[in-house]
Amino acid sequence: MRANAKKTGSDPAATAETVRRRIEAGGERVWRLSDFEVMPFMAVAQALSRLTRSGEIQRLGKGLYYRPLPTAFGSSKPNTAQIRGLSVRRKGVFPSGVAAANLLGFTTQNPGRVEVATDGSSLPRLIVGKETVIHTWRPEFWCDLSQMDAALLDFLRKRGESSELSAKETKEKLLEYFREQGRFERLLKIALSEPPRVRAILGAIGQELGQPQTRLLGLKKDLNSLSRFDFGVLAVLRHAKEWQAKERKTDATTISTRTAWPQP
Repeated sequence: MRANAKKTGSDPAATAETVRRRIEAGGERVWRLSDFEVMPFMAVAQALSRLTRSGEIQRLGKGLYYRPLPTAFGSSKPNTAQIRGLSVRRKGVFPSGVAAANLLGFTTQNPGRVEVATDGSSLPRLIVGKETVIHTWRPEFWCDLSQMDAALLDFLRKRGESSELSAKETKEKLLEYFREQGRFERLLKIALSEPPRVRAILGAIGQELGQPQTRLLGLKKDLNSLSRFDFGVLAVLRHAKEWQAKERKTDATTISTRTAWPQP
């Protein structure tokens, strides 16, 4: 029975020995529990705990370990850039805020504090950085989006406020993105998972681009007719008012539209 347990890898002692050998052969590097996911979870966790107590590895955070090597100045230290470069498994990570606007070309700024969004409840701080601003619980549909599409949705959520361009230039650049084949249709498919304001902005964009009325009416019927939405700088969209945008006062004028919603 014992021999069979070793053969199948379910024996804790065999698992511990395999983990130790892999770590020794790997030299100086960062390890995660997920690096041993083909092995029994509890046996791996216990093996890593024992190696930590013996000083062979260091625990950096939950599920994250580092094997140092001796140097002329003492034990080596984990490379921060290497840790930040680790992928966050099983969670989507998307650009947000100024980072999203930068990716899209609406600003040349690099944010003082990095902003990211995720579909999960959190992200490991050791990987994304202690100062990073994390926006959680994005809809799971975001995981199927490209980084550009996710950045566009984030830009709509933030009402375009991260743009360095004028309101008119921001609108024209945004419309160019939505003129790319298939983009409006892709984002329309997940629109119902977005806040009502985003659906309203998306509808105003679609109407300005001449999207079929039937497609837009599908968006509009899910909006509360009594609600008014803050479109931010995107209030300059030609049909913003029909999509229930609040009037936005600037230094010189009040942005509003007079075009009527097309009758079916």
